[in-house]
Amino acid sequence: MSLFRSCDERLYAGAMLTALSIRDVVLIEALDLDFGAGLGVLTGETGAGKSILLDALGLALGGRGDSGLVRHGRPQAVVTATFDAPPGVHTVLEDNGLEIEPGEPLIVRRLVKADGGSRAFVNDQPASASLLRELAGHLVEIHGQHDERGLLNPRGHRSLLDAFGRVDPSHTVAAWATLRDAEAALEAARAEIDTAQRDREWLEHAVAELTQLAPEPGEEEALADRRRTMQRAEKIASELAAIDDHLEGSSGALSHLRQAGRVLERIADAHPTLADALAAVDRAVAEGAVAEDRLREARLELAYDERALEEDEARLFELRGMARKHRVQPDDLASLTEELRGRLERLEAGEGGIAKLEATVKAARTTFDAAANALTERRRAAAARLDAAVATELAPLKLDAARFRTALAPLPRDGWSGAGKDRVEFEIATNPGAPFAPLTKIASGGELSRFILALKVALAEEGGAATMIFDEIDRGVGGAVASAIGDRLARLAARTQLLVVTHSPQVAARGARHLLIAKAHDGTVTRTGVRPLAEDERREEIARMLSGATVTDEARAQADRLLEPA
Repeated sequence: MSLFRSCDERLYAGAMLTALSIRDVVLIEALDLDFGAGLGVLTGETGAGKSILLDALGLALGGRGDSGLVRHGRPQAVVTATFDAPPGVHTVLEDNGLEIEPGEPLIVRRLVKADGGSRAFVNDQPASASLLRELAGHLVEIHGQHDERGLLNPRGHRSLLDAFGRVDPSHTVAAWATLRDAEAALEAARAEIDTAQRDREWLEHAVAELTQLAPEPGEEEALADRRRTMQRAEKIASELAAIDDHLEGSSGALSHLRQAGRVLERIADAHPTLADALAAVDRAVAEGAVAEDRLREARLELAYDERALEEDEARLFELRGMARKHRVQPDDLASLTEELRGRLERLEAGEGGIAKLEATVKAARTTFDAAANALTERRRAAAARLDAAVATELAPLKLDAARFRTALAPLPRDGWSGAGKDRVEFEIATNPGAPFAPLTKIASGGELSRFILALKVALAEEGGAATMIFDEIDRGVGGAVASAIGDRLARLAARTQLLVVTHSPQVAARGARHLLIAKAHDGTVTRTGVRPLAEDERREEIARMLSGATVTDEARAQADRLLEPA
């Protein structure tokens, strides 16, 4: 069954309740409702079950999963609400690891078991009741005697005031970010200097020790190679000396070969084989000379100097000991020296750096203070305009003795942010001379709903959820006041989807569509049903609301007058 489909739904694209399905909730056995844009009214006799409908919707929006809501004899109750999701919902879902495709409806389903426990789903993905409550803040505001969401929550008052007054906090947001960055840099620098000051004595000693050592990159490997070479030379020194004795000198092998060669030269012509022998001796002498040269080079390269070996070993042990002390590789000592020297230099120059950072913080704080103070002034001007706008709405709603104000108060320093330094809260005083207090503290159920309506009309398009529900906003009033309520609800419904539970014929007559909630008895079974009214049925229902149990022709005539276009 469709509710107020005749309105221009282009105004509501992506932001309203489109359907509600209820199964086995208290007296409701099975109910499927379709919704559209505009003002929808729900009426029925006292005790017909209007509250059950709201309780069911509240369940889908994360309300308490009380097993008492389950219809007697049934295993579970199920409520499914379908919305055209506003943009903010997608962010909430992503933050909770859920997704819906752009343009896809948001379907919230809640099950409550008769033996206790409940489950929740968002587009068939398991969800928590707390997530449903978070989503509800973007979807529906239910205003009734005990509701503490929407406009009654002071946490949203500042943003509502900013939206009403077209107050742009972007300069304050940027100034706050700059201030926070500057303060973080100063805090980090101070922490580094504090740490360095504690280590100053160690740093000075370490830098002096490393500077005196003067390690160089690659030095340890070079020393180790030279040390190994000299140690090898020490071991083969006697063998090299023995080789010299065999090859060189007057009694060495090369001397004897040369002597043999000179003798062979004198007799080589005597026989061909002697010439071959002479050639062989010449080759042996030549090879021996090469060996002699190579040995001479080896002796130079393997020169063994006991003092140099001791010096290299001492340097090598010193480098390795220093590396162990600082827990680095020997080749990293040179870079460590520079690092520690840099830390010491920064420490010595630290006070100057801190002073510069302090100056930066001071300048950033001045900029933020100026931006935040200007923001406060713009909010004060917007608050005065909002107070005046609400005041014009109070008298027609039979709240002429009440006063409304938008209270601005400075936040403590730890409450400052990119949104400024202000705490904003909507307050009322219901009687002359009475002090101002938060809405929920001093307003009765009917007064509270009318204050909310006055605020909503004043704020017009600014903030709020996609769908609003007023529960018996007309309680305790009639006549001109009820007509004023109906007029304002109709004006508000031009921009926001509204559902109103009402006992007032003046309010009911302003609805774009009308739902009747009624009980039906079938033997021992009682059921609550909801059905849309055709125009003639609507006239009869409004006449009943005017006259009571017996509907008179006079009541029907008055209903016709109420239903005439405004």
